Amino acid sequence: MNAIYDILGVPFGFVLRLIFNTVGNYGIALVLFTLFARLLMLPTSISQQKGTSKTQRLQPKIRKIQEKYKGDNKKIQEETQALYQREGHNPMNAGCLPLLIQMPIIFGLIAVIYKPLTYALQIDSEHIAALTSAVKVLLKDSPDLLKNTRTIELTIIEHIRDLKSTAGSVYSKISEFHFTFLGLPLGQTPDKGHFDKLWAVPILSGLSSFASSIFTFFKQKQTNPEMSKNPAMGCMTFGMPLFSTYFTFMFPVGIGIYWIASNVFAFIQTVILSYTHSPKKMIAKLMIEETVQRRSNEENLKLVASRKEKQS
Repeated sequence: MNAIYDILGVPFGFVLRLIFNTVGNYGIALVLFTLFARLLMLPTSISQQKGTSKTQRLQPKIRKIQEKYKGDNKKIQEETQALYQREGHNPMNAGCLPLLIQMPIIFGLIAVIYKPLTYALQIDSEHIAALTSAVKVLLKDSPDLLKNTRTIELTIIEHIRDLKSTAGSVYSKISEFHFTFLGLPLGQTPDKGHFDKLWAVPILSGLSSFASSIFTFFKQKQTNPEMSKNPAMGCMTFGMPLFSTYFTFMFPVGIGIYWIASNVFAFIQTVILSYTHSPKKMIAKLMIEETVQRRSNEENLKLVASRKEKQS
């Protein structure tokens, strides 16, 4: 797993460093990086919207299958899957793909958050090795602080004033590095058992995720009342905010800042796409495309039949 962090940390560290060097604030750089990542994911989000519309378009056919094979769940599932195959549609892509795409971003950011000396400040490995040895000696009576080797650079930043003699020429560079955002230390992890200001991150993460989920739920209810009654929709509506809250208790505040910003930008994007790519518009477009495709197939069949007649 550490190898994955290190591999992804290089490109993400490069991009984040460019933004950081421009704005001079690591927290703001994280937010802008999130916006950049969201813009890169925009085509996927549009594709997801199309997939959702396609699923809605197929609902009447699915209902017919359910009515025809009522009571035979196995047959309903087989016929539904056959319908999806004929239509070239995978409904799972509509919900899972954006989350899967985010995972490499999160892994890369974890590396960047845990190693700001390496990726943000570009301190050479010799200095980091010397500071690592020095901080281990400094904190030899507090072994709990050194348990997680991945957070060693965060520990160095926290105790840099006690390591001035070892830091040498990079001391000022590290001591002037503000690894905070709105007063929150980006390298610390919220403690589920101890309520403090860091809890603001999981709370905001859950609320921002809930806003996006509840908006999607009500939009779904307007366009497709039957689908909104599906228990899976309720699970997603309330499950994702809970996951979002729990997730940000597991990682440093910097990851939580990314997650909150991602939720906010996703909500804004969902609102905009609900108007620019509304299900009604997308379904109408799909119907036109299907009509054009059907007529094209009919013309091709007529052309083939005509050629066969001439050959005979």
